[in-house]
Amino acid sequence: MDKPMPPASETPHGRPRLARTAHWRKARRLTTALLMLWLLTGFCAAFFARELAGLSVFGWPLSFYLAAQGASLVYLGILAFYAWRMRKLDKESA
Repeated sequence: MDKPMPPASETPHGRPRLARTAHWRKARRLTTALLMLWLLTGFCAAFFARELAGLSVFGWPLSFYLAAQGASLVYLGILAFYAWRMRKLDKESA
């Protein structure tokens, strides 16, 4: 037999529509914040490269390390944090 349709205030899974809306609001806020961090990381590494070139680490300019390794590590950290936090948000809303 077919299941009765849920009330308009609930999703097909039985969760209140408000919880679903709050979940996506949190997800969008997290995505926006992490994209801003990504943008700032890429922008700052390029914008301050000349000033950082005066400092050297093991004979190489600091700007080289930030562009070659530092930004990549920040990007990986952003991805790992996003995956961890979204998994937690999904479990909270399920």
